[in-house]
Amino acid sequence: MPFVSKVTGVPLAKLAAAVMSGRKLSEMGLTDDPHPPYVAVKEAVFPFAKFPGVDVRLGPEMRSTGEVMGIADTFGMAFAKAQASVDGTLPLLGTVLVTVNNHDKPAVIPIARRFQELGFRIVATSGTAAYLRQRGILAERVLKVHEGRPNGIDLIVSGEVHLLINTPLGKLTQQDDYSMRRAALQHGVPYTTTLSAASAACDAIIAIKSRPGEVRSLQEWHAMARAVVLT
Repeated sequence: MPFVSKVTGVPLAKLAAAVMSGRKLSEMGLTDDPHPPYVAVKEAVFPFAKFPGVDVRLGPEMRSTGEVMGIADTFGMAFAKAQASVDGTLPLLGTVLVTVNNHDKPAVIPIARRFQELGFRIVATSGTAAYLRQRGILAERVLKVHEGRPNGIDLIVSGEVHLLINTPLGKLTQQDDYSMRRAALQHGVPYTTTLSAASAACDAIIAIKSRPGEVRSLQEWHAMARAVVLT
């Protein structure tokens, strides 16, 4: 509720308390659902960098230390702003390291293809690389940690990787995945652990390349929402 109130400028908790005391929404000027002419994306803030032994993969036990919000007229730009606010500024060009579990391989195809069309170089661990190449995506193979060097972590540490897409599953690759995610965090490389976030990153990069994002105050966005209601 606090996030929705912040996005729309409508004090929902205050209105709910008034309704419980017997007042009607119409009396308080709220007769229609708010439909702001913009998109807002909330991003949680986690103190992973302060805890070296903690895995950056999110789980149900995780607790954020705060949150940020990106607002724009498109989802892609709003997502880009949210990522930039948590030091996850997305690259506009470079190399994407892809390593996903078997369950996610079919769904990663259109995402990898979009990155390729945007001009990114694709590198992937053996299973993922083979799967991508079989489906017409140019993917260079990179070694897993236990396979030797140079491996995925070496590429991250040397600055050759600009975005990591990693969806872990199972114990066999758990240590490799964990090590890559920690390396990405420590060296300031943006990373995603879900395909939905990877797809959103594509949308964000396209939006950034299309035009620069506008900087407006929250009050200005709320004024736009009120103007839509009045019309």
